[in-house]
Amino acid sequence: LVLLVISCPCALVVSIPLGYFGGIGKASRKGILVKGSNFIDALAAVKTVVFDKTGTLTRGVFKVKEIVSLNGFSKDQLLEFAAAAELQSNHPIAVSIITAFNKDGRELNSSMVVDHTEISGQGVRARYGEHTVLVGNDSLLHLESIDHPICEFDGTVVHIVVDGNYAGYITIGDEIKPDAEKAMKLLRQQGIEHVAMLTGDNKCAADTVASKLGIDNFYADLLPEDKVSIFEKLIKQNRGEGKIAFVGDGINDAPVLARADVGVAMGGLGSDAAVETADVVLMNDSPMKMTEAVTIAKQTRQIVWQNITLAFVVKGIFILFGAMGLATMWEAVFADMGTALLAVANSTRIIGKN
Repeated sequence: LVLLVISCPCALVVSIPLGYFGGIGKASRKGILVKGSNFIDALAAVKTVVFDKTGTLTRGVFKVKEIVSLNGFSKDQLLEFAAAAELQSNHPIAVSIITAFNKDGRELNSSMVVDHTEISGQGVRARYGEHTVLVGNDSLLHLESIDHPICEFDGTVVHIVVDGNYAGYITIGDEIKPDAEKAMKLLRQQGIEHVAMLTGDNKCAADTVASKLGIDNFYADLLPEDKVSIFEKLIKQNRGEGKIAFVGDGINDAPVLARADVGVAMGGLGSDAAVETADVVLMNDSPMKMTEAVTIAKQTRQIVWQNITLAFVVKGIFILFGAMGLATMWEAVFADMGTALLAVANSTRIIGKN
């Protein structure tokens, strides 16, 4: 009877889920929603983290910095055509252009904008009055065989084409999040071996962000479907050496979030599709929350293994004593319920950890 009581697996069965519950509870207090204990294990094993750029590492709050008009168009005309083409779009770049146009009190006649068509990952096409307007990136100009003087820019740029004629470009500014650089350093300290970045922005803008943050490598000028194919290549390069996580916020990040071992969405300003697809949601859009998520996952994993070791060691010792006739029923009760209570107490330690 003593051996039967000692060998009862209560402590082992109770301590493991309680360890995970403690970790998930600690994460939720920090504004990190984890959708299951299996993702705690996956986060603890992450060795590669891939970030989206806009809205994830940068603020995603764009402002018009410079308007350069060419071929007989004025700056006011250029901004008007760009705003008209982007009028029906809710993309952050489109919002920045419309905001700049409305800044002087001007308003567009929406009835003059027809046949609005979004070209995935490249830009938009629309009819504005009697004019056909194209607004987009460099790849759109090459697709439409539009001659233009400059292809490479240091930041985000939007090209405008009116009736097949290149009218000029607008440069858009975005800022790196203030805690992004610190987050990259802390991820390295936590054992993350490789950090990469995927973006639909141009190569120069991506290079600027990657250099400032110390990112290992980046992939720019990507269409939504390109992100998935590049991510597949990164998975193959990883070769099973730890898990790979992806951090993003946009609707075009949802396929990559679903493909990653751990999909992490920025929940504050992130799209519904990204939040629903992700395994972990960061509620305040801070890259530092990713480092906290990894820290909590590693602490949780450590406590779970402490509980498992505690249960096996204590029960092993008391089973040995019981087999030799040296353990009474009181010792057997301690070996069972006492060990369970110790495991519960150990599981609650994570709540107080920094």
